[in-house]
Amino acid sequence: MFKLKPSLVILAAGMASRYGGNKQIESFGPSGETIMEYSIYDAIKAGYGKVIFIIREEFSESFKAAIEPKLRGKIDVEYVYQSLDKYSDGRIIPLERVKPFGTQHALLCCKDVLDGPFSVINADDFYGFDAFRQSFDFLCNGVEDGNYACVGYELKNTLSDNGSVTRGEINVNDEGNIVGITERKEICKKEAKAFTKIAGADFELPLDTKVSMNFFCFTPAFVDWSELEYYKFLAANLDDLKAEFLIPEVADKLINSGTGAIKMIPTQARWFGVTFKEDAPIVKAQLQKLSDEGVYPANLWDEQVLSVVDEEV
Repeated sequence: MFKLKPSLVILAAGMASRYGGNKQIESFGPSGETIMEYSIYDAIKAGYGKVIFIIREEFSESFKAAIEPKLRGKIDVEYVYQSLDKYSDGRIIPLERVKPFGTQHALLCCKDVLDGPFSVINADDFYGFDAFRQSFDFLCNGVEDGNYACVGYELKNTLSDNGSVTRGEINVNDEGNIVGITERKEICKKEAKAFTKIAGADFELPLDTKVSMNFFCFTPAFVDWSELEYYKFLAANLDDLKAEFLIPEVADKLINSGTGAIKMIPTQARWFGVTFKEDAPIVKAQLQKLSDEGVYPANLWDEQVLSVVDEEV
């Protein structure tokens, strides 16, 4: 059994090309909180012991300036830099390549700092406390090398009114274990329905389809296993300037190779995020509403509020 408290790994190295700005450190909450601060707050409340930020070194100074004063003394913090040259296996990365190599490559970049079970999430998604509560329980009582979990959300709760999105469609067996994660791209809403593109044609997805929002629970063994898979990915995709090594696709390979199992943790938690600039005012309104309803304090890092959280944990 693992003795250390679970860690929360936050993927914050994306370029946010569709959003058009550095949304990882943009203010959305009533007191200027970023979206990921709500995840960190919920993680502290659930019992997580450390947060690991995966960022790009070129904006590390501004990132740390925005987040460190708020978290100092509240949870252990560590930083990892994702860069194109890491784990290149001696290959020369094309000079034209700008986009990071994807979320699983980001996880691979933090291989040396993972010291126990962890959850991984996106920086720009709001996941809800129930997801952190259930994931923490799994990481403390159910996880082991080769047996992992993914938090599953209903597709209808993850769509944007402002453009298409990519989601990992989850298929489970009667035991609740995932038998496959299919990356569905260009999912959009049309007249209260959801459609994706398959072979260039519209294909309707049921609104209650369970999807991955990149909230996974792993041990370091999963990252170790993915290293060889990454080298295979590079060998096949090095010259594709947009190819990405993604967590859901690697998780799907783990399952279908018989290497491990991934349980789905269904949650009724509310999800929302910022993919497009037009999503920003909607997210701000939703966070304000949660604050008005007393679900979250107006200032997440108010010392009196945090002392209550510490007592609950």
